[in-house]
Formats: sequence, C-alpha cells, structure tokens
Amino acid sequence: MTRTRLNIFIEPDHAKRLDQLAAHKGVSKSAVIAAALASFLSPDAADQREAAMGKRLDRLSRQFDRLERDQGILIETVALYIRYFLMVSVPVPEGQQDAARAQGRARYGQFIEQLARHIQRGRSLVREVHEEVAQDDLTSQATTPEQKEGETSNEPQA
Repeated sequence: MTRTRLNIFIEPDHAKRLDQLAAHKGVSKSAVIAAALASFLSPDAADQREAAMGKRLDRLSRQFDRLERDQGILIETVALYIRYFLMVSVPVPEGQQDAARAQGRARYGQFIEQLARHIQRGRSLVREVHEEVAQDDLTSQATTPEQKEGETSNEPQA
C-alpha cells in the first residue's frame, strides 16, 4: 500500500497532545492522525456527530424546562408573599418611621447574612424544606390508623 506524504501545520498544543497520545498508545503520530482522519471522513461520522448533538440539545432542553418551572415557582412565591405582606402590614405612624427604618435595615442585614450562609453551604433552603416535608409525609404514612388513634386517645393502651 502506498501512502501520500503531507506536510501540515498544527497548533503547538495539538502537537503536544498528539505526541502524548502516540506515546501513550505506543503508535506513531502518523497512525493517530490516520485513524482520526478516517473517523472524521467516515460516512457514520456525521451521524455520530448529529446523535451527540441531539443528546446535548435534549439535555439542554430539559435543563431549560426545569429553569423555566423553577422561575415560575419563584415568581408565584414572591407574588404571594408580597400580597400577604401588604395585606397584613400595618402602616407605621409618622413618629415611629425612623425606628422602623432602622429595624428594617437591621433585619435586611440579617437576611443578607443568612442568604450568604445558605449560598456558601451550597444547599437550597427550598430543597431543605422540601426534604423535611417529604420526610414528614413518609413518617405520617408509616403510622397506621390504629397508631394514630392510640396517639390521640387519652386511654392507656394494653
């Protein structure tokens, strides 16, 4: 079999990686390049790249859907909180507004500190609450109706 000699120019980083791969595999650099070129020119290569791209797009689409869902939950949560806060908040009398502002600044500072702690821990408060609720649900489901009656009854059990 005759081979054609080519002189090519590649980036220094690629040359270094090619040297390392050839040494690791115990083959010549020409053999590594020939295999890569054969793979790239193969009729299946386009299908393989398209399949890989499809998988990536599917994964990104699922991530986007989760983000969109979470954003919707966040918007609804904030809206409900604001409505509740505005409904139950009592207007502050004129003479007490400075004290209320100072207290608000202190509470906001505490809020920011607590938020920073949660972010540094890498755990979501929403996830923690969700896990606590799920744990409570599992605990309540594990309790049989007879056990529930015994818990609420003041009669001693035999």
